[in-house]
Amino acid sequence: MTDALSLAQALIRADSVTPAHGTVFDVLEDALSPMGFAIDRFVAGEAPDGPVENLLATRGGRGTHLAFAGHVDVVPAGNGWQGSPFSGDVRDSLLFGRGAVDMKGAVAAFVAAIPPEPTIPLSLIITGDEEGPAVHGTRALIDRMAARGIAPDLCLVGEPTSAHRLGDMMKIGRRGSVNIWITVPGRQGHVAYPHLADNPITPLVAILAEIEGITLDTGNAWFQASNIEITDLHVGNPAHNVIPGSAQARLSIRFNDEQRGQALIDRIAEVAQRHAPAAQVTGRISGEAFLTQPGPFSAMISDAIRAETGIEPELSTTGGTSDARFLSKLCPTVEFGLLNATMHKVDEAVAVDDLYALTRIYAGIIARAGA
Repeated sequence: MTDALSLAQALIRADSVTPAHGTVFDVLEDALSPMGFAIDRFVAGEAPDGPVENLLATRGGRGTHLAFAGHVDVVPAGNGWQGSPFSGDVRDSLLFGRGAVDMKGAVAAFVAAIPPEPTIPLSLIITGDEEGPAVHGTRALIDRMAARGIAPDLCLVGEPTSAHRLGDMMKIGRRGSVNIWITVPGRQGHVAYPHLADNPITPLVAILAEIEGITLDTGNAWFQASNIEITDLHVGNPAHNVIPGSAQARLSIRFNDEQRGQALIDRIAEVAQRHAPAAQVTGRISGEAFLTQPGPFSAMISDAIRAETGIEPELSTTGGTSDARFLSKLCPTVEFGLLNATMHKVDEAVAVDDLYALTRIYAGIIARAGA
């Protein structure tokens, strides 16, 4: 059987700053092929958001088809590490390296949890682009699965969801995310002759003031309230005596399942064009909110966690977005993984004991899915 620590070290040592290609997928393929998995590696997309390498591994069986989804790309290491960020060294019972928590450790744990002989059908949906644009990663894998008629019954995403100790939290949903750009045109001119110019900053300030006063909702049983944040203002006017020709703002909205991305874009556009009829509003939806209602799947995961750790996990929808936003369209999707305290930080590390405990939890989930 695969050893979770050894595989996690090999994955970390395969430098795979997003988008990941090549060696890190070789490591994963070498671990899965001897266990009878059929490996489908492919490259999707073109610049600027591609190309992206992805891996789909499948093994047959009978009963519930469980998919595990994750990514092997990592964010840039940054400076200030105690050693090499891609060393995979163990010091003081901690495994260090970029991706140890997010999320090569969980990928290694799941592979190590797979029984050597087929039981239930299993799929691994692994992308090389979750930390980047995420345009040609999991979405391309979903298209590939549809083309091949692969349809899992349940999907477990190995994101680091634990907050204070392994097993204290799983994610049964996530908020949606949309970025919106507002451009207000004006007419450039001299500040001493304002009647010959049209200052775009004035209506943009009015637009943002109205937006700031919007309450989208007050949250609900599973989600916190949706919120709008102004994330950038840009005029680009270096001269103190010039009325600028245009002004821009950018918004980021994190929203719950009472909202939809396009409706939010339309609402912002209505506000903007009421104050500035020529305003241009564009939006990019990163993902819609989703919720997997508590039920047999979350209970199965809770049972496996409780059996290993003795604690009852909190069912949560907090945090940022993940690729679960795409996978939730396929089947019930839940996220559960390692402690998230050091993800994306310098000296990212996972306790070796947690890595092995997560392996046992994942093995328990596989066994319960086949029961």
